[in-house]
Amino acid sequence: MNDGDRTDWRQQFADEVRAARPDLALLCLLVGTEADSSLGQDGIDAAQIELDRLAGLLPFGITAAGDWAPALAEVLGARAGYRGTAADYRHLESSLLHEVLRRRRGLPILLSVVWMEVARRAGAPVYGVGLPGHFVVGFGHPSDPPEQRILADPADGGRRLTQQDAGLLVTGATGAPLDPSMLAPADPPAIVLRILNNIRAWAAARPERTDVQLWAVELSLLLPAHPARLRYEHARLLVERGDFLRGATELEEYAEVVAAVEPAAAETVRERARSARARLN
Repeated sequence: MNDGDRTDWRQQFADEVRAARPDLALLCLLVGTEADSSLGQDGIDAAQIELDRLAGLLPFGITAAGDWAPALAEVLGARAGYRGTAADYRHLESSLLHEVLRRRRGLPILLSVVWMEVARRAGAPVYGVGLPGHFVVGFGHPSDPPEQRILADPADGGRRLTQQDAGLLVTGATGAPLDPSMLAPADPPAIVLRILNNIRAWAAARPERTDVQLWAVELSLLLPAHPARLRYEHARLLVERGDFLRGATELEEYAEVVAAVEPAAAETVRERARSARARLN
């Protein structure tokens, strides 16, 4: 992929994520263009067509929220074989939608994206639920009482979750009890940020893949809302990869942002900027 192609895909990503109703599948596929230079528009179109095909396999006439989960579990879990395993966390492909559609394996959040996008195409009232440590899907209207909504775990073949099950997932991941706010629908930008966080974590554990960590940070910075500290991570990666001047400049800009609330931290960042500039000599 040349720089011009990357700029085009990133501009499309930036425009889509700020749309009134962002296309979650498209955003995930645009993430894929960074990792896979062969994906292209044909690959994006093929992935969208596959989601359409899977939606067409669902039975007609479903109206009750409680009926959507078993229908999707039958089509995507039992028949198509979409499921997560512990080994999926070792592979970057598990965070890329086009690869998940090909392999039918992925992280819980990507399997949930498949479920949501297939269900949405079929007219289901579906949404993502970003439980700490484990992403699942919900069916029903967010304004309904929690007991009237249905939760399912795509990573476990679509197993239906009770409130107690959800609580056990949260407690297992954090040690804390389930808070009702954790059941709130996650919007597309929040889902994409979580996917990019997973990719950053995958790359951070592999020092030879700072290239992946860099593009994941740069896409995260295009989102309407993102942690301010990502700017520091971006600057640090630039320096680590030898772009000392741009990295030093971004470190100095970040120091200005945090100086008012963390003056000591700001001075540490400025010292790192000076060290980066010194490496230009």
